[in-house]
Amino acid sequence: MERLAVGVGLFSALGVMRFEFRPYSRAFNPPLLTCHGVWRIRRGIIVRLSDESGVGFGEIAPLDWFGSERVEDAIAFCQSLPSQIDRSLIRAIPADLPACQFGFESALPSVSRLETPRMSALLPPGERACQGWETLWQQGYRTFKWKIGVNAIGDELKTLKQLAEWLPNNAKLRLDANAGLTVEQAHQWLEAGDTYNIEFIEQPLPVDQFETMVALSQQYATTIALDESVATLRQLQTCYDHGWRGIFVIKPAIAGSPARLRQFCQQHSIDAVFSSVFETAIAREAGLNLAAELSCGDRAVGYGTTHWFTDLVTENFEELWQRLSPC
Repeated sequence: MERLAVGVGLFSALGVMRFEFRPYSRAFNPPLLTCHGVWRIRRGIIVRLSDESGVGFGEIAPLDWFGSERVEDAIAFCQSLPSQIDRSLIRAIPADLPACQFGFESALPSVSRLETPRMSALLPPGERACQGWETLWQQGYRTFKWKIGVNAIGDELKTLKQLAEWLPNNAKLRLDANAGLTVEQAHQWLEAGDTYNIEFIEQPLPVDQFETMVALSQQYATTIALDESVATLRQLQTCYDHGWRGIFVIKPAIAGSPARLRQFCQQHSIDAVFSSVFETAIAREAGLNLAAELSCGDRAVGYGTTHWFTDLVTENFEELWQRLSPC
């Protein structure tokens, strides 16, 4: 992978770094349809830290409807900072700016790129999934995720039946409800999951129905994974403290401090699936490194999303930076 090298000695513990940032806006192609509506534009911020030793890049990729700060809040925070910062300022970023915590910490020195874990690929919504999986299969994907709660449940269950019949025997399928189901619908999908051997269903119910999801998880063979309920490190800790021992879908780019996330995962043996928030290659690499380091099981990580974009698709961080305009 071509990227600007970050030296091991870059940014001494007390050293001052030059801070720059540039917002980005990239279009989904095609737009992404979820139960929350159509998502057309992904906005975020690239962070650049430098001193005489070298350069580091990080990415702030908020999802406010998922529990992080808004992009506007992140931009305002960056605008409030001086052009020279140090590590103490980064450590002091508050918990209500979790995407900022991730972005700034990720721009600091880290280990070399670890081996990339197996990935699941996000399928097109609706009936298009029945054709869309073949191209992704040819690209090497063996685990697929399909968003549900987008169309009428009867139509989606018919499509699920087709998918289950057409996918090869060694393929795995996950369903992602994005907290958009009713309790009655959740029962229907979990029954279907038992019928078609679904790997797991992500977040069937809204965040405030935690106890109901716990009860559902004990009634069916199909596993439930928490996603929106554990979007940030604070939520992750809360759900763990309240007894959740199912799957945790962790989105590093909005979870908060990578150092604190690492500490949590090392202290608790959790079934974690690390997942994308449709970030650029900068946050993607940082998230994949955490996934490679902290994943305990053999589940594919949810980073098969790059095919949803045609712009800012480069793994050369300096090139990506140069394509963006200063704020």
